[in-house]
Amino acid sequence: MGITLGLVATALGAAYWWEQQLPSRLEAASARGDLDACLRYSEQLQALRWLGGGAPSEQGRCRRRKAGQLWEGEQWGEALRLQLQLVNSEAGTAEDRQRLDDWQQDLKTRALARFNAGDLEGSLALLEPMGEHRRPDRRALGNRLQEIWTRNQQLLGRAERLSAEKRWWEALEALNRIDHPWWKQQSEAVRATVQQGISTLRGPDRERDGHGSLPHTVPIDELDREVQRRIASGMDEWAAFQAACAALGGKVVEAGPESGCQR
Repeated sequence: MGITLGLVATALGAAYWWEQQLPSRLEAASARGDLDACLRYSEQLQALRWLGGGAPSEQGRCRRRKAGQLWEGEQWGEALRLQLQLVNSEAGTAEDRQRLDDWQQDLKTRALARFNAGDLEGSLALLEPMGEHRRPDRRALGNRLQEIWTRNQQLLGRAERLSAEKRWWEALEALNRIDHPWWKQQSEAVRATVQQGISTLRGPDRERDGHGSLPHTVPIDELDREVQRRIASGMDEWAAFQAACAALGGKVVEAGPESGCQR
């Protein structure tokens, strides 16, 4: 019993002694810019649950600087994790919260740029550190980008099939519904074939409206930019389409099962 009690007392004494050393070690690590050691010491203090005095502010400075270092190194996930810890700590400030929001918005902007350039997987990878790549309720930005990608891919496939069947006007309608920049580029060859096919038509077939059943009188490129900007800010696809149409002076017009934006 005596030996056991002695060991317990020794362990407690050692823990107490180490706890007394940690604040000064934390400050020294911060002063010399050893951010990894600074974070290690601060986490040990938290684990001991004796974090007090000047330790929280030193811990906050280390987290702030390390998060910035990670962000500059494009280690997005670790930077966001550390910045979120800082925001939720005693040392967190309104500026730290704003920095976190700015970083998250920056990642969304980068993700949207990759998406528009045709890199869906790269876009989703950038959204993953924020949990915006996929959610069960399908309300994440990544879910909406995946839906846009799939829809455009299917429209191009439909246009290719209709073009092969020489159903030119239906093919053109499918092409005109493609609203993603990269998929528009991929559809250029099919569009050229369809336009050539339409030019060979005569009589009533030649007089049909080239936009098919969709009355898109608002310029498609302008509409697409406005829609994509709103989707990036968090709107769902349909709400973004309605808001973009209204912003360009148009109104949503139903044309059978589809919808268009007409002035």
